[in-house]
Amino acid sequence: MSAEVDKSHVGTRKEEQSVKASIKISGMSCAACAARIEKGLAGMDGVMAAQVNLATETATLHYDPNLVKPDGLVKKIKQLGYNVPLEKLNLDIGGMTCAACSARIEKKLRSLPGVESAAVNLATEKAAVEYNPAEINPAALINAVVQIGYKARRASEAAPVGEHEQEIKRQVSLFIFAVVFSTPLMLGMLSMMLPFGHLLPMELHSALAQFLFATPVQFIAGYQFYRDSYIALRNRGANMSVLVAMGTSAAYIYSVVATFWGSRLGLEHVYFESSAVLLTLILLGKMLEAKAKGKTSEALKKLAGLQSKNARVIRDGQELNIPVEEVVVGDSLVVRPGEKIPVDGIVREGRSTVDESMLTGESLPVEKKEGDPVTGATINKLGTFTFEATRVGSDTALAQIIKVMEEAQGSKAPIQRMADVISGYFVPAVIGIAVLTFVGWYFIFDAGNITRAILNFTAVLVIACPCALGLATPTSIMVGTGKGADYGILIKGGEHLERAHRIDALVLDKTGTITYGAPEVTDLAAAPNFAGREDYLLKMAGAAEKNSEHPLAQAIVRKAEEKGGLDLKAVSFEAIPGRGVRADVAGQQVFVGTGRLMREMNVGLTEDFQLLVDQLEGQGKTVMIMALDGRAAAAVAVADTIKETSREAVAALKGMGIEVWMLTGDNNRTAQAIAAEAGIREDRVLAQVLPEDKANKVRELRERSLVVGMVGDGINDAPALAAADVGFAIGSGTDVAIEAADIILVRGDLNSIADSIALSRATIRNIRQNLFWALIFNTVGIPVAAMGFLSPVVAGAAMAFSSVFVVSNALRLKRFKPSRLKG
Repeated sequence: MSAEVDKSHVGTRKEEQSVKASIKISGMSCAACAARIEKGLAGMDGVMAAQVNLATETATLHYDPNLVKPDGLVKKIKQLGYNVPLEKLNLDIGGMTCAACSARIEKKLRSLPGVESAAVNLATEKAAVEYNPAEINPAALINAVVQIGYKARRASEAAPVGEHEQEIKRQVSLFIFAVVFSTPLMLGMLSMMLPFGHLLPMELHSALAQFLFATPVQFIAGYQFYRDSYIALRNRGANMSVLVAMGTSAAYIYSVVATFWGSRLGLEHVYFESSAVLLTLILLGKMLEAKAKGKTSEALKKLAGLQSKNARVIRDGQELNIPVEEVVVGDSLVVRPGEKIPVDGIVREGRSTVDESMLTGESLPVEKKEGDPVTGATINKLGTFTFEATRVGSDTALAQIIKVMEEAQGSKAPIQRMADVISGYFVPAVIGIAVLTFVGWYFIFDAGNITRAILNFTAVLVIACPCALGLATPTSIMVGTGKGADYGILIKGGEHLERAHRIDALVLDKTGTITYGAPEVTDLAAAPNFAGREDYLLKMAGAAEKNSEHPLAQAIVRKAEEKGGLDLKAVSFEAIPGRGVRADVAGQQVFVGTGRLMREMNVGLTEDFQLLVDQLEGQGKTVMIMALDGRAAAAVAVADTIKETSREAVAALKGMGIEVWMLTGDNNRTAQAIAAEAGIREDRVLAQVLPEDKANKVRELRERSLVVGMVGDGINDAPALAAADVGFAIGSGTDVAIEAADIILVRGDLNSIADSIALSRATIRNIRQNLFWALIFNTVGIPVAAMGFLSPVVAGAAMAFSSVFVVSNALRLKRFKPSRLKG
């Protein structure tokens, strides 16, 4: 649902103070709903006019902002039993330097009226905001970020070409500039300790020369820290730049005073090299961090680069080369060997093999013939074919994959909450500790020694690193979700990636998940009183099942068509969920379904007939019983083979300590046969479960304190997927199931479940390592610096490389490989 607020003044004198607002409303089902909302809104004080349009699901109002507020209008709509859908806005944020910056932007956005949630990701430099469009608009959200000193734009707006590369170049240039001017200062400091120090020019020891070298580093190379500090302090905040600016300025100002007024004040030593070298090392860290952060988003860039630029379309009988953006649904397109398929579609003529490795991670080409689907950005290998475009632009599989990955990489995992809380208090706390350090050393531990007090003060400020804390989680999430995409695993958010590592029970739907979901009729056994009429019974069953979408029904329909077609028509068709179908065919009432359906319809089965059913079910086949006019007529056996990888995947999941359960609507005997073939324990088979009860079975497992994952592919699996802690949808499944799931397995291979859980565990382990080192670094480093055991230069080097270490550790996830593929 979309929504917008259009505010404008209305012409009459009475309505000079009125505001016009358009509010989207969901949940209306008829004209009575619209009338009820209209009456409720019109009756509010301050509302001058209210009109609700059922077709567009929009309320248009004129109201006095002095008497009623937008949130009051929304509250009234909700009180009436309807909803105002939220909208989501993704923003690109510029100018953040550490976790304190992202925390400040989050706090600002959350404070705005109408904002339900806001998450700012330091690593991706993005913000995800959920807001009520009746109260605030995107322009106001962007303006709020800009007002506190950062850059913001809609993520959908094109970024300047090479923006990230330009930032890296800028950091490299500043670092080289700083190196050029700080090297003489470093040499001057080393000359006192090195045996060849006497060979260096004596001018390097001159305080005035050091002042001339240090000043460009302090105010040109270090300008960004002063600018960021000013913006942060102006908005009553503090960040890493404040710590750097305070620390280096203390050493620099002290040295300037010592240079020009030292003889009068009794100050002998200068520490220009401390401030200049410190800034140089911090700039080195920023440069390396920018390069490393660029590598974390390589997977997303790689996917975006896969899109074909042009398409060969047939219009008016002619082949035309056009930009892929101009392709519309229904166009006929030609693809030749070696070319990329431009958009999603269905093959209408010809056959070929297609490399779908970008989608599934599988290197073997897939054969395509008439009627088969093809996916944009995959590569045609051998033949030439024509296909019809079914999804273009932002609707293609590639575009949806990129969208899922962008949202996942911009999301926050629950494990990050601790880091966010710490970041909010970190910088003010460090400044307080630094001030106490100065006071302690100057007045107590080394009374009167201002030099030592300033050096320890500076060391405390620069050893503290909120960057490492802020980057610890999002960088790992970025690399982890990107690596998942390489293996055909699409993870919708950081919270799902984190939750997956705790799964200790996994429920697998049978049809289409463990099995191929393409059953075939293997037996049709007629009851004694219908012996010899098998072909007729098959036609009757096929006619009754023709309107059903169930895979078992479609198997019967296909078999009937093979045996001579479907010349009989069904009337009064009724699908009975979880049981079967009822229809009138050729003047006879036909039931096709389970034994439960036959009992409910009072259809009796002879002992011999029941024995036949039991024998077929014992072979792992699904048996449907057909009744004509209340009498058992035939048993139709359907077999669905399990996927080649199912047994391997179940064994892998068991090896990870996960309980594997199978859930099916099939009878217990058939379910047990399939479970045994897949390697699932017989006491972990949930059989004869109706579609509406699947979610309840998942909840029952959760009530046993198990963290439950659910894997499914059909519409009837969607409630169970939503009820699970983590829902996995097979990529070949229905859109409803994919929408309800948290993780999408593009391949449709159960091994992907084990891979996704292994990836989740590796990512969370990596995040914990990052958080441990970031916290230990600050927890140990700050007290050590306060006790005077670290020079500012060493402290600055440690701070500069702490964030580089965290990002580099996250990049190790790029080497992740499922255990079955190792060796």
